Amino acid sequence: MNFHESYPIVDIDRNRVLANNGNIAYAYRVELPEIYSLSEADFEELHGHWFQALKSLPVGTMIHKQDIYQKVSYDAGQLPGSSFLAKATRNHFEGREHLSHKSLIFFIWPKNRAINSSALINPFAKVSKKLPQTLGEQVEEFGKAVRDAVGYLNNSPKLKLLPFNQAAMIQYTDAYFNGFNEGFDTDMVLEKDRVQVGEHRFGAMAVNNEACFGDTVQTSRPNEQYTADGFLFHQGFIDGFGLTFPGNHIVNQIIHLDDRHKWRRLLEKRLEELSKSSNFGSRNKLLYDRVSDTLSKLNQDDSSLIIRGQLNVLCWAKSEKGLDRSLSELTARFKELDIQPYSPVSKSRIHYVLNSYPLFSSNFGDTDLYVTDLKHALCLWINSTNYRSDKKGIIFNDRLENIPVVKDVWDEGKHRIKARNFAIFAPTGEGKSFLANNILRQYFEQDVRLVIIDLGGSYAKFAQLYPEEHIILKYEPGKDLGINPFYKTPGDGVAAEWLEDLTNFLMELYASSDAMGKAQQVALKKILRSYYEKVKEGHSLEGLYTYIQEHQNTLLETLGIDPGYFNLTNFLHILSEYVGDGIYSFLFKVGEDRSHRLEDKRLIIFELDEVRDNREVLSVMLKLIKSAIQRTIWQNRSERGIILFDEFAKQLKFPNVLESVEFYYQAIRKQNGAIGIVLQSINQLPENHTSATILENTQVIYSLRNEKGYDVLRQRLNLSAHDLNQLRSIRNDLKGERKYTEIFIKIGSESNIYRLEVPPEAYAAYLTDGTENRAIMALYEKAHNMELAIQAFIHQKTLQHENN
Repeated sequence: MNFHESYPIVDIDRNRVLANNGNIAYAYRVELPEIYSLSEADFEELHGHWFQALKSLPVGTMIHKQDIYQKVSYDAGQLPGSSFLAKATRNHFEGREHLSHKSLIFFIWPKNRAINSSALINPFAKVSKKLPQTLGEQVEEFGKAVRDAVGYLNNSPKLKLLPFNQAAMIQYTDAYFNGFNEGFDTDMVLEKDRVQVGEHRFGAMAVNNEACFGDTVQTSRPNEQYTADGFLFHQGFIDGFGLTFPGNHIVNQIIHLDDRHKWRRLLEKRLEELSKSSNFGSRNKLLYDRVSDTLSKLNQDDSSLIIRGQLNVLCWAKSEKGLDRSLSELTARFKELDIQPYSPVSKSRIHYVLNSYPLFSSNFGDTDLYVTDLKHALCLWINSTNYRSDKKGIIFNDRLENIPVVKDVWDEGKHRIKARNFAIFAPTGEGKSFLANNILRQYFEQDVRLVIIDLGGSYAKFAQLYPEEHIILKYEPGKDLGINPFYKTPGDGVAAEWLEDLTNFLMELYASSDAMGKAQQVALKKILRSYYEKVKEGHSLEGLYTYIQEHQNTLLETLGIDPGYFNLTNFLHILSEYVGDGIYSFLFKVGEDRSHRLEDKRLIIFELDEVRDNREVLSVMLKLIKSAIQRTIWQNRSERGIILFDEFAKQLKFPNVLESVEFYYQAIRKQNGAIGIVLQSINQLPENHTSATILENTQVIYSLRNEKGYDVLRQRLNLSAHDLNQLRSIRNDLKGERKYTEIFIKIGSESNIYRLEVPPEAYAAYLTDGTENRAIMALYEKAHNMELAIQAFIHQKTLQHENN
């Protein structure tokens, strides 16, 4: 038979399909929630939502939900590749095999609504050429009922049904009957001992009779892999046939909506027959109990709807051995559910493969279908899918094969969050700085400005990959800080914002206790403007000091400043500590390179570890930080910026840091920016109003593994019970072939567990301590090029591995 001469589709109008057997179907693609993101209550809610939508469809409707899982190779071409680490990441994941998932649903109005008694129907044996001139009033009413049901389903925040179009329907049909072979059209071989399409051999297993079921069918069940003492981590009842099932396969879930009154009469008659033979064997007694139970439910529950249905799983492999392995695994997974499936062979296998195409599934007859109620049947529904990538964002990895997943944690459109501030929680040694490096490196390569306040040198290697774009400011006794806040490019004007910034900086250095703060600021701005007008180049703190000193007798009078508003003598006296031979003069000495300006750098790192006990130097450093934020993150609202406080708990010991950070949190709302904090434990934040404000404005949460538990985190962040179960399910693997850590990420109300697997180059760049880190830094000292140092380190590791 030539497939294209007997094509299953006669006509398509948008997503309405007319099949060659007279069936009418409305086809949709289903967007489902991410795997592992649903709680027990979520599964119950989805079950109820499906039930409410489908129960209103007219008697005679068929619903065929089809979930297609195919092995595919990851295409890393969609990832960025402009930088050293981005290229390494793209190469690392290119071609990694994983399962793709497409979920489809077809609402079908069969031409023959009396289900066939014959179980073996060849859909291509007789192709009807006589089609109705008009679809009829019943079909029009059916279409309206489908649209109503779809509208109801789309009101759920967890589901979205998107209509097929003509191209998608034809592409799907061709792929199905081409056996999902790609790159060529092929033949279908239908023989007693095999069903083969091109390179793919097909097998099937089905739940087609009430006797297949065990005692319990429910909306969800514990996921043994992630459940432990004290908590249950849930999955859908048949999720074992979904993304965690190895190999290519299709899960078909078919429901016929029947007349409940007709079935009440039939069940009563069946019960009467079984009562006469229940003493003749245990099977008859079992069937009697089940029919009695079903009839009782039907009589007691007015919402109960009798349906005929089927669950079948088709699988395919390139070899008979591979197919046998898949069928054996299927049998084992059915056994886990206490379900005894039917395994079709010979002509029956052909029947199941051909008629699991949704437009032909009305060919399944009474002997292919179980009888139950709609609520029972919907427990055999797959309600989760792959991790879903956003169009742009930060790359993490899924929990299945560590495939890259892009998450938009900035959320420019504010679809999920109103504040993009973030917090990272993890005990020492769990990799919080490693995670922060990964997040910030990607942000930086997306043209986000960064100001990092660090206590441990955790970002030096990452920064050295961008030698021209970063500056690291840290205190070394006797050395200048390497930055000149007063530098201005010759020829540039003096903007009001510039004067405000420098005035604030100087006022904090001056730290005057006089009450006339505003008058002092106005006076100081006039003095600064005079300095920049008179001195055209070589600006510095010492230059300003010299200028004021030389003109101190006439300066205030010349500028029209009342001496009562500004005490020049006091000002010069206090600044004398930072110029000339003052004890802190080295901090502001201007070296040969006078071009160091905060606003020239997109990555500014303040390392405060060496100055935590030196109150004066620390005070200057904190003032420089404030100036850096003013000149970078605050300066241009159209440009994105991030302020990160690493080892935040230690920084809280510095005077007024918590209040300063609260100010940043409030002010950042008006800027195009975000603030991040890194803490070992949320307990390190004092329980007060300031901390509450910070947490309230933090809507992106990252948490790594914590052996001490997560109860306090749940309490302080108002996490849900499922959030807590997700946290408890975190597992790391740092010894396997694919090393990874798992991360709980919550964006607004959405949460899931992600993994972080990085290429060797990124691993080397993010290391913050240990012998390997010291080895890389030693190589950097020789090469003065971080890329070369990392490549040399990886080469050395490879040689060591080969020699061992």
